[in-house]
Amino acid sequence: MSTFTTKQFLVAGLCSVAVGLTACTDNDNNAEASVPAVEKKKPNILFIMADDLGYSDLGAFGGEISTPNIDALASTGRILTDYHTAQACSPTRSQLLSGTDHHLAGIGSMAESINDHVRGADGYEGYLNDKVLSLPQILKDNGYHTYIAGKWHLGLTPQYGPKARGFERSFVLLQGYDLHYKDKPASVQRPGTYTEDGQAVELPDGFFSTNYYTDKLLDYLSSNKDDKPFFAYAAYTAPHWPLQAPDEFIAKYKGKYDAGYDAIRTQRLARQKQLGIVPVDFQPAHPLTTANTPGNAGNWNELTDGQKKIEARKMEVYAAMVENLDYNVGRIISELKKNGQYDNTLIFFVSDNGAEGFPRNANGFDNSLDNIGKPSSYVSIGPRWAEVSSTPFHLWKLTAGEGAVLSPAIIKLPSQTKAENINTSFTSVKDVSPTILEIAQINNPGSQYNGKTVHPITGKSWLSLLQNKTSTVYGDNFVFADELHGNQYVRTANWKLALQAPYQGKHIFGTDDWELYDIKTDRAERNNVAAQHPDIVADLKAKYAQYAGQNGIKPFFGQQQPK
Repeated sequence: MSTFTTKQFLVAGLCSVAVGLTACTDNDNNAEASVPAVEKKKPNILFIMADDLGYSDLGAFGGEISTPNIDALASTGRILTDYHTAQACSPTRSQLLSGTDHHLAGIGSMAESINDHVRGADGYEGYLNDKVLSLPQILKDNGYHTYIAGKWHLGLTPQYGPKARGFERSFVLLQGYDLHYKDKPASVQRPGTYTEDGQAVELPDGFFSTNYYTDKLLDYLSSNKDDKPFFAYAAYTAPHWPLQAPDEFIAKYKGKYDAGYDAIRTQRLARQKQLGIVPVDFQPAHPLTTANTPGNAGNWNELTDGQKKIEARKMEVYAAMVENLDYNVGRIISELKKNGQYDNTLIFFVSDNGAEGFPRNANGFDNSLDNIGKPSSYVSIGPRWAEVSSTPFHLWKLTAGEGAVLSPAIIKLPSQTKAENINTSFTSVKDVSPTILEIAQINNPGSQYNGKTVHPITGKSWLSLLQNKTSTVYGDNFVFADELHGNQYVRTANWKLALQAPYQGKHIFGTDDWELYDIKTDRAERNNVAAQHPDIVADLKAKYAQYAGQNGIKPFFGQQQPK
């Protein structure tokens, strides 16, 4: 390698995974790089998804939580700062595997929240339907081993389970959440059920979700004795509520959050500016007023000393869950390096949506201060820590705010050895499937697959962006929209029009009408400028109506579009 410059080495690595390329151009000198002949071996693919991880929780995105293994991926890969998910877990997972809108894929509403008047309608089946493509099936049909360990949340029966959608091996939680430990209070019924390769299984003694999912995925990878590449989907359930973590991880954060919400949020924003995650002049979202916060959650200075201790403890456990997640990511990376598979592995790390801000609780648990985080406790971080987790954006999971749909995203190409510049252009979870297919040199099936007509992939491949041939995926004239449970938005490169659904019958997050934000200068959604730009509001409402019609969106709770 001594005859290669660092950049030529990276260009060669990028070319080796591109479709049909024999040489690449070095943009610095417009000269053809001398790329040695390489075997175009299909890359392994590792897709890691956290659950309810907020935008600023990782060290690489400004957080104080220790995440050295995930940060190391960023230091040898590329950070995407405008990567969009759906507003909650199962819609995002359906878009990941299908490459198209979740309303077409069967998760127009989360299965737990489907209204009777739309139940069973096209796109509202409550499971990943057979009218869309399935990424693992395509990869399996093209010579890949396909493995998943963790959260499925795309169907409760074998007919709609991982095996039916192309996974060769699977250990999954079928529902959207469960306790993280096998141990639980005797009076509590476990909410989750598990299957392995389609068969119901009992959890083993000593089960802790993140550790055990990693054990299973490593078992599946170690069984790969041939030369076939793999697609491994690590679908973690951390740091989704309830907040539970091993004692040794919790102990590391004792006292870390005693300064309160505002102090941690200010520290995170400062680091984000230093790291280049946001511009140095970025103005963060306004914290909600107490009256406009679920449960009337007060600001730090409004809490009693006892309440402050409880709140700080919640965040200590949350941080412990995130660090334990990072530890397990490190276990997978170490195994790939040990087995000589790391250099030929395409790696993604993302969250499925923003932080969870709505209060979550259950009966039968002991939520006293010293017990929070243990198997017999059941708490969530709540709205104020969710605002911190979403730094610097507005709101959280299940809303129309940017804090719901913006996720930390890192991608590392095979053979990539140094970080590429942070990319700030718009991207979507729907783009993952076409990106993987192009890098794996597999043709996009379009609307026909295995003799069936299906909804085609509508996401866009990132390969040209990752090869530095372009700086954007969607260009400057895109229109992108989404809806979940009545929370609606449509955005372009410059503008975002959003409508927040009511919470418990009240419009606590904003007005009861569409709100307009200048997304170029106000990604934090601080200033609603709808009154100043009625023409833009009208245009974007028409674009949203077109999106809703094309994707078969049904009114939620019988809602009608506001005038």
